[in-house]
Amino acid sequence: MTLSVIDYPSMFAVPMSDSEKVALAAEWIWSVYDRFYDTYVELTWGAKAAFETRDHVRAVSNAKTRLGLYNATVHRLADELRSAFPSLYSNESYWVQVEDAFIPRVSALYEFDLAIAYLHSVRRRLYRGEWRAVEYDFDRPTMPDGDAEQVFQTFVCVWPVDPSTVRQILSVADLSIAFRDIDADALNVAVRLNEVLSREAGADLSAIDMVRAVFFRNRGAYLVGRMVLLNGSYRPFVLALVNDDQGLRVDALLNTAPSVHNLFSSTEAPFQVTHRRYHELCEFLLSIMPNRPLGLHYSAIGFHHVSKVAVMNEVKRVLVGGSERLSTAPGSRGTVAIAFTSNRCDYVLKVIRDRPTDGYKWDSFAGAEAVLEKYRSVHDINRTGSMLDNILYYNLKFHRSWFAPELQAELLADASNAVRQQGEWLVFGYLVVQRKLTPLNVFLKSAPEERAARAIVNLGYCIKSNAAANVFNRDFDARNYGVNRYLKVYLYDYDSIERLVDVKVRTNTERFDGEEDIPQWFFEEGVVFLPEEIEAGLRVDNRVLRRAFRDAHADLMTVAYWEQMQSLHRAGVVPGIHTYPEVYRLGDPGEALIANE
Repeated sequence: MTLSVIDYPSMFAVPMSDSEKVALAAEWIWSVYDRFYDTYVELTWGAKAAFETRDHVRAVSNAKTRLGLYNATVHRLADELRSAFPSLYSNESYWVQVEDAFIPRVSALYEFDLAIAYLHSVRRRLYRGEWRAVEYDFDRPTMPDGDAEQVFQTFVCVWPVDPSTVRQILSVADLSIAFRDIDADALNVAVRLNEVLSREAGADLSAIDMVRAVFFRNRGAYLVGRMVLLNGSYRPFVLALVNDDQGLRVDALLNTAPSVHNLFSSTEAPFQVTHRRYHELCEFLLSIMPNRPLGLHYSAIGFHHVSKVAVMNEVKRVLVGGSERLSTAPGSRGTVAIAFTSNRCDYVLKVIRDRPTDGYKWDSFAGAEAVLEKYRSVHDINRTGSMLDNILYYNLKFHRSWFAPELQAELLADASNAVRQQGEWLVFGYLVVQRKLTPLNVFLKSAPEERAARAIVNLGYCIKSNAAANVFNRDFDARNYGVNRYLKVYLYDYDSIERLVDVKVRTNTERFDGEEDIPQWFFEEGVVFLPEEIEAGLRVDNRVLRRAFRDAHADLMTVAYWEQMQSLHRAGVVPGIHTYPEVYRLGDPGEALIANE
């Protein structure tokens, strides 16, 4: 895709002064950024049309294009700039002048921070391969006053909520298609909401706020709101919509913190939201999910590079001027990655070792770059609610005083591909940042038996969701997984992942006792997987927990299950993923789930 109409490389071939080249470079970057953002917005609103027409192929394709658009345009622009204006690379003072010329062009924009993030990304790409740190931060100018449209609409109501109020709430969808039976939907939502509130603080309800937009993701669409209580607190109020052969209808009401946290988790693909004011959107999401860091809310709606700035600011606020220091993350020592965090930090930071430790399970190690590429690939797919997203930073620096001495020594000695010392700073060529979870193996040893059993069963669902994303983790060791406060389990170590369709599923169950010859599969190249070995691969000593896993997920230990999943992927059929539990659906409990994403 060519986003620049003007042939800027040819313009640089004309003799001109360095100051003129600086001005032209700033104009070039602005031009590409402007076209990028216009295209980004078009793709976002395209999700609405795809949902209305049930064009699921277009929805998935647009979402994938939107996700990769930022890097695709940045990389091309930086490479062309470096070729057309070599002095910009060799003389860093020129880049400072480019920034000085660029910033006035964007200072009055609402998306100023996105434009500056884009500028900084071009700089990092321009200096790729160099250990030159670029801050993930900026000072935002004072925004001019204006008549900004409201992000949400307030519907004053008390318990019990009347269906007519719900009917008004449904109007914020502003879709080009009508609800199949809006009165029936309004009644069903009102009945469910009043049932919920009758068991809790119904009398405290004073209003419902609804975002003036629709949140789209793959096949799903959601109206996002909050119940406002008299004491000023909020409760989630999210309506899941479905548009199928029967028409448009409300399928579910999500009104609890766990359901909404899971829906907006960065382990899912990002939403496409038909509203431009992303800062206010994220503040709204924070109001109904206050335990989730603000930076992750930006990722949830697709503003990953604004999220990167917010997340890094959160990390540094914990470290700067305080007593916190980064040290090795809790849990087992990683054989491939060095993971570190601090007590009050909401994130785990990772780099890849130059060489794995002695506990490495596999015959060969492809190198740090190959492992890092696996982390990149997970960011670019639909993570099906089962894999942590990876925030990837390049060329940034941390002060040495922020690190425990032993961690600093390990980083410099064992991860020279990622970390170098420059005076009082540690410069990271790259850094992987993930949401902090409790390592599953640690949780299973310390949790009450009932909670531990729920977590080990949820591990099986995590493995199945991974398979639905065509992801196979050949190391089922519980150390590679984490558990959140709601006992949902996620994969977070990616050095052992492969495409499921590339795995050779074999078995030893048909061999006779005493048979001594080597099985034929032993000589096959590539990744060979024996499903009957999953239980042992968990490395969970507790027999009760192993039995709970086996009872809930006996199908995982069969060749038939894995071959069926492979067949579905090869046929281009993506297995359905349940976005929310059936208990939240408004229809009959026996109906099939419709939010297959």
